[in-house]
Amino acid sequence: MARTKVVCISHKEDADGIGAASLIRQAFGGDTRLVDYPGLITELEQLRNDESLKTVYICDLGLSKTNQDQFVELLKALRKKRVSVTYIDHHDLEDGIKKKIQSLKVKLIHTVNECTTVQVYNAFKSKLNDHSSLIAACSAVTDYMEDRPVGSKLLQRFDRQFILLEATVLTFTIVSHQKDCDYLLYLVDELSQLKYPHDIPNTFEFARIQAERISGVIQKVKDNMKKMKNLAHMEVTDSGASMVVNFVLGMSGKDVGVSYKFREEKGVYAVSIRGSKLCKLHLGRIVNQLATDLGGSGGGHDKACGAVIPKEKISQFLKKFNSKLS
Repeated sequence: MARTKVVCISHKEDADGIGAASLIRQAFGGDTRLVDYPGLITELEQLRNDESLKTVYICDLGLSKTNQDQFVELLKALRKKRVSVTYIDHHDLEDGIKKKIQSLKVKLIHTVNECTTVQVYNAFKSKLNDHSSLIAACSAVTDYMEDRPVGSKLLQRFDRQFILLEATVLTFTIVSHQKDCDYLLYLVDELSQLKYPHDIPNTFEFARIQAERISGVIQKVKDNMKKMKNLAHMEVTDSGASMVVNFVLGMSGKDVGVSYKFREEKGVYAVSIRGSKLCKLHLGRIVNQLATDLGGSGGGHDKACGAVIPKEKISQFLKKFNSKLS
């Protein structure tokens, strides 16, 4: 059987993952698989047995100590079948893992200094329509990386308020459809066909509804967040942890904010963590090791990261994390 299938596996939870997938679709066609961080390994396990697979692009899916060795082994299995693999990401990556990935002759496009979509645009712009720079600029804004060298140049091509509007509409639409993967795939397709986020039907209404949800969270944070010596934290029940965490950080006066939501189907807490500009520690590295020690997984950037923690370990996680911030 001839190998012809092209697949992009990308992060489903934010504009950077959706934006990167749309640019890969525009440049190379193929299928898109959208996953959260824990879903990466499961998706690769399924693809390793696909005899029609020719090329895989993996975008905006950072690794942790829990899954990095398994990730390398799955890449090795794909490369043995002569599947072309390109891994594009901006999360912290250990040097040893980076070398192992490169030794497999996987194309690694990686820097912590630009968001993933900007890296995709920069690497493949000869195959992309110039409209794609707008999607890259939106992704840079939503990942708080619009001040980076390439991202800032892309932002300068457009009116800043226009980019902020488009980025917000896209982000709120993505967040409000996390349980509807078919819709997220529809977004990837629409963006790959050079649609502005505001041009995609109903996105303004989705954004308005999401804004109402967010405004309703503010009082709940004031009433329910708890403070420790070095961080503030709050358990979330009726909204996403990643939406709440910025309010916890901003309202608490602490340099680190933590929010967490129980995922009953998996028996774990999904944890979101943010640091202020005054925070000098690399939170992603601390959380990566701590989560692994507690039987979970985690990691990310210096001031924005996340974790998956077993239900019975969440109090222990908070106490240990607080102590490591001293």
